[in-house]
Amino acid sequence: MLLLPKLLKRFVRQGRLTVITPDGKRHVFGPGPGPISFAGQNKSAPDVTVRFSDDRIEREIFLNPELALAEGYMDGRVNFEDGSSIHDLLSLFWLQRKELRKHPLQQAIRKVRFKIRRFRMHNPLGVAGKKVKHHYDIPTEFYRLWLDETMTYSCAYWHSPDVGLENAQKAKLRHLAAKLRIEPGMRVLDIGSGWGELAIYLARACGATVTGLNVSPDQMAAAQKRAEAAGVGGAVSFINKDYRELTGTFDRVVSVGMMEHVGVAHYLEYFEKIRDLLTPDGIALVHCIGRVGPPGFTGPFFDKYIFPGGYAPALSEVFAAVEQTGLWHSDCEFWRRHYHWTLEAWRERFMAHRDEVVVMLGERFARMWEFYLSACSISFDIGGDMVFQLLLGQHKSAVPVIRDYVTEAEQQLERRGF
Repeated sequence: MLLLPKLLKRFVRQGRLTVITPDGKRHVFGPGPGPISFAGQNKSAPDVTVRFSDDRIEREIFLNPELALAEGYMDGRVNFEDGSSIHDLLSLFWLQRKELRKHPLQQAIRKVRFKIRRFRMHNPLGVAGKKVKHHYDIPTEFYRLWLDETMTYSCAYWHSPDVGLENAQKAKLRHLAAKLRIEPGMRVLDIGSGWGELAIYLARACGATVTGLNVSPDQMAAAQKRAEAAGVGGAVSFINKDYRELTGTFDRVVSVGMMEHVGVAHYLEYFEKIRDLLTPDGIALVHCIGRVGPPGFTGPFFDKYIFPGGYAPALSEVFAAVEQTGLWHSDCEFWRRHYHWTLEAWRERFMAHRDEVVVMLGERFARMWEFYLSACSISFDIGGDMVFQLLLGQHKSAVPVIRDYVTEAEQQLERRGF
């Protein structure tokens, strides 16, 4: 190895990384495993052994660490030994990523990516739907292998990490319904309705009439079948449209895990559309992944393979758009560790069904999803990602002035079996 040693000697300050090169030599970096304190948590520094199958991978990782590592693992050119895994290596990376970002080459690359981010996130009508389909038109049977029975593919609401995924997802549905103060007969719009569980819940538990918007035909068809099976087919309908194409007004608008696909250049357009779709006394709830720090960009692996055109915004970008619409910020709630617990549950379930995934979609696909789920889980654990829920109203009295009403409504729903 010629390029990586200098970088790794400077980069690996905690834990240990052993790299086995194609000639069989072992190169060791870092002080070794042991207890560490990071981001307010006590952890054990990883001890990782990785094997490179060819000489080119070293140069590729040096020039573009995240994408080259991901593609190297997906293609079988990067493998692990001594019980190590891609999750271990990504944990090692995240513990000391600040050191890597100090390297002049990496700083230059990051500046370029930031400058072109608006181009990468340009999601006009017609283009946005194609990008979303890239992720959600994977066969539903794949997602059914590792999601919970509600088929909810967004962050769950955990009262503690040991309540279990199913209970946490049901708690999330109650929390959303309680915040929105939905009453029987209300018209609700669900932007980005996924496999329909939220729409089904709001119809069954609250007596609402729900319209779900979805740009993925496969998801929409599966959601309609689920609504009919749940006995609410007459109260729930799903439309294959972009949110910008919809007209009319609704008592409530909810958008869970969809704003990540909007793109920075379209935030004002997105919130203006939500405003225009609300009745004068309407309430909107936006649930989105966000970043703690200043505006940034989507990593190259996620942009290329997972969520093309997607982005987790900084709060400054979100509030700058909302403040131009005239909507009131009725509430903003932050979920700091909830998505880490959700992703860990998904990752464990995915790994338990990994052999089935390989049969269904191939080894390269399985490795890509291992990388994706591991990277996300770690980012929400010790990185700068979180989830926020923004409650918006047409006027300042749209919701009660204190949050007690949410807890009371949740308890009522739970007592009724929802």
